[in-house]
Amino acid sequence: MKIFLNNREEEFAGETISVAGLLLEKKYSFKLRVVKINGILISGEKYDSTFIHEGDQVQMLYLMSGG
Repeated sequence: MKIFLNNREEEFAGETISVAGLLLEKKYSFKLRVVKINGILISGEKYDSTFIHEGDQVQMLYLMSGG
């Protein structure tokens, strides 16, 4: 399956992958993040039940604070 992750084409095995699975696969562990699939914001409690499909546009942004 090919998707666009942060505007870069990425390929994964299988026909779908959950948001939680993608986070594990990419080793993204930062706690404060925003995830959008095709422009739709995905809440953290839905990471296990929301699936990414062929051709989807996925944005994963990390929130950082500082001064």
